Order: sequence, then C-alpha cells, then structure tokens
Amino acid sequence: MNGFLEYVPGNSLLHRLNPVAKLLFAVLFAVACFCTGNLAFLGAMLAGGIAMAASCGMMRQTLGLMKAVLVFSAILAVLLVLTTPRGDVLVELPWGYIGTGSVLAAVTTIVRLEAAAIPLFLTFYVTKITDLSNAVVKVLHVPYKYAFTFASTVHFIPVFMNDMKGIMEAQTARGVEFDVGGVVNKVRLMVPLCVPLLVSSVRKTNSAAIAAEVRGFNLRTRASGYKRYPFASPDVVALLLAIALLAAAIALSALL
Repeated sequence: MNGFLEYVPGNSLLHRLNPVAKLLFAVLFAVACFCTGNLAFLGAMLAGGIAMAASCGMMRQTLGLMKAVLVFSAILAVLLVLTTPRGDVLVELPWGYIGTGSVLAAVTTIVRLEAAAIPLFLTFYVTKITDLSNAVVKVLHVPYKYAFTFASTVHFIPVFMNDMKGIMEAQTARGVEFDVGGVVNKVRLMVPLCVPLLVSSVRKTNSAAIAAEVRGFNLRTRASGYKRYPFASPDVVALLLAIALLAAAIALSALL
C-alpha cells in the first residue's frame, strides 16, 4: 500500500501530463482559490479537484487529505468566527458578536483550503518525485541542488512517518497505551519517541548525503539528465485552463 505522498502508478490523463505542467497547474489553481472569496466559485473549484482525484483513482488519498485539512481549517474557521464580527448579529459575545458575515467567511475559509490543497497533493501522487525534480531542472532551470533538496524532503516524509509508526508499535508491545487519556497525555507519551526518531533521521540523512557525494552530486548540472520533458497539447490545455481559472478568480474578486 502506498503511503503519504508516495507515487501511485497509473495511466490516467493526470499521470501522463508533463511534470512541470502538473506543478504549474496545481500552483495556479491554488493561487486562484486565494484570489477570490466567492463561495460559489470556490465550491466549483473544490468539485473540480475532487473530479480530478476520481479521474486518476486517488479518491482514498484525497478523502484522507480532506479530513486532515478539515481539522486545520476548522480551527481557523472557529477563530475567524469568534474574532471577526461581520453582518447581522446571530450571537452576542462579551467582546463582540458572531454575525452572518462571520459564518460565511468561516465557511469560505474551509472550502478555500480544501480546494487549494487537492491539486497540490495530487501532483505528488501522480508524478514520480525524480521526474518532478528533474523536470523543474530541465524546463524551469532551477538549480539542481534546490530540486534535490526538495525531492529529498518529500521522499523522507513517508520514511519518517513509517519510522514513527514502527517506534509506536514497539512501545505499544511494551505496554504503553497511546489511546488512553486525553490530548495532554498523548502528547506526553509522544515526546519521548522523538529522540529515537531524531537518531534514525540523522542516520538516514547522513547515509543519503554520503551516497549523493559518491555519485557525484557536486558535478551534476542541468545537462546531466538524459530524460527530456517536452510539452504536448494536453499540457498546454492544462496550463491555459489554469490561467483562465486564475483570471476568473481575479475578475470575481474585483467585482466584490
């Protein structure tokens, strides 16, 4: 089973797109979500993101992502409701009130974050990280050391998550109950686990650095890669669609 941010093989249209086109589309899509507060437009963007996930068979991963983003966005929404009085009064508070505009802004925040996150995460699930890093070096002329750093960071996220899961399973076998108690107790039990995870992380990072040095990391240039990443008509269409969405978001923002 593929883990968090790990490439999932497939033959969908999203899988076949140029890595740079996918990355630029996801970035422009996310920027468009933050350029407008029109809830109907953001809802359509969210529906489009879910449709993209369904088209490439990534609904399970997308639903997991949406649950995680919902927790984070809900916290922001509550803070927004309690600290930003707008519109007609719904509930009086000692320091202000909760208004219809406050609730609308909170809902907009949740939908915006959900919509913006989906294409960005789908990019990693439908693109090999090596292709993504090599493509930005070849096409966007990003220095290889920066692309390598980014690729290594994404690569180590699931590795460290698996290490943490293994450490927790080992501690559970020794009688530690992580599911008992409240949030404070869970945090108290998790803190000591950071030490073995940190040691394991340092070892893996050191091994990766040595391996990169042995393979001539300092000699790598943009011309070193043999694989080419030409743009095809679907890539151009995807970029034009992203630009159109961004333009529509800016136009709707200007009308508000």
